[in-house]
Amino acid sequence: MPELPEVETIKNELSPWVVGQSFTEITILDAKLVCGGSVEEVRRGLIEKKIESLERRGKYLIFHLSNGRSLIMHLRMTGSLLLNPRDVGRYARAVFHLSNGHRLVFSDRRRLGLIWLVDDTKAVVGKMGPEPLDESFTPDILEQRLSRHHIPVKAALLDQCIIAGIGNMYADEALFAARIHPLRKADDLSPGEVQTLYQSIRRVLGAAIGSKGASVDTYVRPEGELGTAHFDFKVAHKGGESCPICGSTIERVPVQNRGTYFCPRCQPFSSRH
Repeated sequence: MPELPEVETIKNELSPWVVGQSFTEITILDAKLVCGGSVEEVRRGLIEKKIESLERRGKYLIFHLSNGRSLIMHLRMTGSLLLNPRDVGRYARAVFHLSNGHRLVFSDRRRLGLIWLVDDTKAVVGKMGPEPLDESFTPDILEQRLSRHHIPVKAALLDQCIIAGIGNMYADEALFAARIHPLRKADDLSPGEVQTLYQSIRRVLGAAIGSKGASVDTYVRPEGELGTAHFDFKVAHKGGESCPICGSTIERVPVQNRGTYFCPRCQPFSSRH
């Protein structure tokens, strides 16, 4: 958390408030937030620079600036970007003041998030895989990328170099929707299974964006509201509950040290070989 739908929601809801505005004052409260430079370098590099556009790449939020540089943020597990909170709060790591009088607070309970100020965004996001909701992303591309990896398909979906933006929750939901066991090998899926998985990924992510993301832990939208995508989850975070399709008990297994939820009946462990 946050994953693609949450970061996309943050981008969409922040854009009207920040695009076209300049940074007027910046207070970085935790030096560990800054990656690849010093706190003072980031401050000097942002003050009086206008935000030309806001972009999401995978789980990263990118502020493109008027001087050609970019401020990149990764919220990691517990980060939030809050617009004009009443109080800065005990978990605040940075405060960004804008020329329209608004302020943006980077809050992060576990202090895992990072920011970069870069001349070229490829320095941070250049090795990421394709965006799963782009028009250029096709079933053939998904099949090509999965076929190169003899690892559990759940692990492949989490690998940001294979596909960008999918995290633990939405990988579980997409695999359930496609009726594919998470421990199946990525290079073992049939073309038909890849086609179904492709459609499931896009449907699950699209629906989650429509619901403004999932507030299952610390994620909140910029103005403090919750997302509601988790109300539609079928298996994610539902270990021990009944499958909504067949009534079997949803099981949990670890994949890359991440809790992975699936229905053993709807997602049988079977190979095409």
